[in-house]
Amino acid sequence: MLSTVNLTQRYGKRVLFDKINLTLDVGKRYGLIGANGAGKSTLMKILAGEIEPTDGEIQLQPGLKLGMLGQNQYAFEDFTLKDAVLYGNKKLFDAQKEKEKLYMEGDFESDEVNNRLAELEMICADEDPTYESEVKIEKLLETLGFPASQHNDLMSSLTGGDKFKILLAQVLFLKPDVLLLDEPTNNLDIETIGWLENELKRHEGTMIVISHDRHFLNGVVTHILDLDFQTIREFTGNYDEWYIAANLIAKQAETDRSKALKEKEELEKFIARFSANASKAKQATSRQKQLDKLDVQAIKLSSRRDPSIMFKPHRDIGNEVLEVIDLSKSYDGETVFENLSFKVNKDDKIALIGSNGVGKSTLLEILMGKVEADSGKFNWGQTVTTSYFPQNTTDIVTGDIELPQWIQGFDPKWHIDDIRKTLGRMLFSGEEQKKKVDACSGGEKHRVMLSKMMMDAANFLVLDEPDNHLDLEAIVALGEALHNYGGGAICVTHDRELIDAFANRIIKLNEDGTVIDFEGDYEAFVEQYGH
Repeated sequence: MLSTVNLTQRYGKRVLFDKINLTLDVGKRYGLIGANGAGKSTLMKILAGEIEPTDGEIQLQPGLKLGMLGQNQYAFEDFTLKDAVLYGNKKLFDAQKEKEKLYMEGDFESDEVNNRLAELEMICADEDPTYESEVKIEKLLETLGFPASQHNDLMSSLTGGDKFKILLAQVLFLKPDVLLLDEPTNNLDIETIGWLENELKRHEGTMIVISHDRHFLNGVVTHILDLDFQTIREFTGNYDEWYIAANLIAKQAETDRSKALKEKEELEKFIARFSANASKAKQATSRQKQLDKLDVQAIKLSSRRDPSIMFKPHRDIGNEVLEVIDLSKSYDGETVFENLSFKVNKDDKIALIGSNGVGKSTLLEILMGKVEADSGKFNWGQTVTTSYFPQNTTDIVTGDIELPQWIQGFDPKWHIDDIRKTLGRMLFSGEEQKKKVDACSGGEKHRVMLSKMMMDAANFLVLDEPDNHLDLEAIVALGEALHNYGGGAICVTHDRELIDAFANRIIKLNEDGTVIDFEGDYEAFVEQYGH
C-alpha cells in the first residue's frame, strides 16, 4: 500500500535516517517512536509529500487517498467550522463551492454552465455517493464538543486547542486509505482521546501515528516502528510489548548468557515493577507468555537514554496540607467553577482531571497566587513548601543565558555544581548545558523546568500538564518520580498512564460545575465512573 525505497534524509553532515526500506500494509496501525530529534515528524512529512527526501522515494499504490493531520492551527481562520472540516476532502470541497457559486451567479441558459454543473455533480457523487457529507461533518463536530449553533462560526473565533480539534475532524472526515497522525492527542481531554482511540481502531487502511501518550499507543497500534540508529526496525505488538522486549535485550546485553536463571528473575522483577498497580499485576502472567513469543534478537539496544528524575523534599510535610473553601471564579460573566471545596491530606497525590475549559489550570493558578478567586479562600499548611510547573512553561523558560545560570537565578545559594548534576540527570550533557535558554526546544524547556523543580526540594508539587513536549521515556521517568516522591502532589494531565503511575486520589471537575472527589487510583475511578 505504502512503501519506502532507500529513503535517506540528511541535513548537512547530520544523518537523520539512511536507506530505509519499509512496506506498510493494509489493516496495520503503526506507532512511530524514537527520541526527540530522531526525525519522526520529518519522516511523516516525507511520507505525506510535504518535503522531499535527500535520497530515495515513496511509493503509494495508485488511486489511494493519503491524509495527514494538519499542524497549522491558523490556516483556516476565514473558514466556517463546517467548511474547514469539509476541506479535508479538497476535491469535494472545491466541487461543492464551485457548484454553489454557479447556482448563485451562473447563466442557466448557457450550455457551458450547465455542462460544468453536470461535471461538478459527478465529482460530488464520486466523492460523496450517499450525499451524507453534511450530516457526517455535523456529527463529527458535535462529538468533538461543538454544538450545532457553532458550526457556521468562523475558525478565528476558536481557541488554539479547539482549532486543533477541527484539524483532527478534517483528516478523519476524508477517511483516507493511508492516515498519518503526528501527536493527535495534543490539546485533547481524556474523554476526547478515548473517542479518538475508538475511531482509529475502526480505520480499515494503513495508519502511522506519533504520540507521547503511552496509553493511547497501547490502545490503538498493532505494530511499532522504532526509529533509532538512523534506521527503522518494525516490531509486532503495542508499545508496552516493545518496551518490555527492548528492556529484556538491554538486560541480556548487560549479563552473561550463562546466567539464564538470574536473567529470568530480573525479567520477572521488571514485569512486576512495570505493572505498578494491582490490576496490571494480573497481566504479568500473560506478559510472560508474550515474551516467550517475542523475537527479541530483532530488537537492537536503543540509543535513547532515560532521564533520572528525583524529587527529594527538604523537610517532611505536616498533617495540615491544603484546604480549599468555597472557591469561585468567573471570566467575562462565564462561571469557571463555583463554591469549590476540598481538603488535601498528608499522603495525597492527586490527579486533577476534566474536559478542557472546566477550570483546572485556573484552580492551580489561584492556589499558586497567580490569579485571584472571585470569592472563597484556601489555606496552605505551615510546613508546606511548593514547587510549580505552569502550563505555559515554554513561555516562562526564556532568556539569553545558559541553562545553569537560568536555574541559579531562582536561588543564588544553589551551588552551580549541584545544578549541573541536576541538568545532567535530565540528559543535558556538559556541552548542552552551555546552550542559551532561548535556543531550547519545547521538550528541552520542560526538562529545564523539571531540573529547577528538583533543585527546589519542595514537599508539595503543583504540576499543570508537565508531560506536554516530553518524550515517552521522560514521561515514564516522571511517573516513577512522582510515585516515589515523599511529598504531596496535585497534577493536571490527560496522560492516563502517567495518572496510573502516581495518583491515589482523583478529583474531576465536570462541565456542569459538579465535582467528583474519588479516593483511589485511576483504574478504580474508571470502573466506577467511566472516563
